[in-house]
Amino acid sequence: MNPSPSQRTPVAVAVGLMVRADGAFLMASRPEGKPYAGYWEFPGGKLEVGESLRDALAREFEEELGVRVREAQFWRSLRVDYPHALVDLQFCRITAWDGEPQGREGQQLSWQTLPVTLSPVLPGALPVLGWLAQEGG
Repeated sequence: MNPSPSQRTPVAVAVGLMVRADGAFLMASRPEGKPYAGYWEFPGGKLEVGESLRDALAREFEEELGVRVREAQFWRSLRVDYPHALVDLQFCRITAWDGEPQGREGQQLSWQTLPVTLSPVLPGALPVLGWLAQEGG
């Protein structure tokens, strides 16, 4: 029997919504060996002990995508209860970076606009697409 969400400790996750000047945003497939492998999501990763949201975002984007985040602002948060983990997703809009994103962990990358043409999309990313639609893209 799985513990209820109130009995599990949430994992803080920094998630970046990279947005180009033309409005396209970057999505990445989850690499093999991870839960939900092959599902599309917004890049990011867990905050390490004592790490700020901004520092975690910068570290994850350097490690996973080979880009240096220059400008990022907190946007929204969302708690998602997955079978493998209870996660607190902290979404940031990234509007300036150095380098061209590359899938350093074997993940595929795709610049998208609404409606996205990728499938399947990770459940935690679906509300973000809705928020973007509410904002007009």
